[in-house]
Amino acid sequence: MQADERHLTGKVAWVTGSSRGIGRVIATHLASLGAEVAVHGTTPTSTQAFNEGNSLEEVAQAIADECAAQVLAVHGDLTSEETVKSIAGQVRERFGRIDILVNCAGGDIGAAGTGAPMAGKPPSNDAVFVALEDIRSVLERNLMTCILCSREVAPEMMERKAGDIVSIGSNAGLYGAEGGVIYATAKAGMHAYTRCLADQLRPYNVTANVIAPGEIETPRFLASRVIDEDMRLEGGTLVRYGWPLEVARAVEFMVSDKNTYITGQVLRVDGGKQIWPA
Repeated sequence: MQADERHLTGKVAWVTGSSRGIGRVIATHLASLGAEVAVHGTTPTSTQAFNEGNSLEEVAQAIADECAAQVLAVHGDLTSEETVKSIAGQVRERFGRIDILVNCAGGDIGAAGTGAPMAGKPPSNDAVFVALEDIRSVLERNLMTCILCSREVAPEMMERKAGDIVSIGSNAGLYGAEGGVIYATAKAGMHAYTRCLADQLRPYNVTANVIAPGEIETPRFLASRVIDEDMRLEGGTLVRYGWPLEVARAVEFMVSDKNTYITGQVLRVDGGKQIWPA
């Protein structure tokens, strides 16, 4: 990559939920653009759930080698405020500050975890019969992690009058359906929280935006549903599953110097599957 393409050189990014899937690709992409990156997983071996690596340290080293970047591996349960503060402290100790926060931790994963059938989707995944423990798990995993991490990094960004927060929502949070209800509710909450956060941060020159992917092909995506093989295309149409890199490129724009006046927005990355007003 040419030097002028490494336009995030000097920036520090913390990407939550980046041990695998979309988060890992976002972390890799930001590192390829020159950022120093903290990759995060709930445990040191979160990478193993869908065979995306033996350990978080291995993933961090692979990104560092591929991108010639400084990469830190951090782990812990982001539904705990104490853990969030500890991890943010580790990032600051290594890199000095946090310029970019990408809230990617989440997923429609119930209390039984990713090892359960359908990659952890709650078995009764509707508005009425979903188990209470699954409701709490999905809300905590998606909404509370976003709130806790944003609350942790926003004050330092406000003080510097610089910084960007991007939360990975979902187009599921933009319409109603009888399936995946608590996940959709959590993502809708994330969208609303980010809009409110953006309004508060405007005077401080700090942006807060949401990227709302549609169906993006990752190992967990493939393990968590019945797959339409006709949608597994590599190009030539927008009627297909998306790629994690397409989400990462949208994040890149939101945290780059090219974004000087966009905040509080929810940007769908779904090939136009949803085209009505949000």
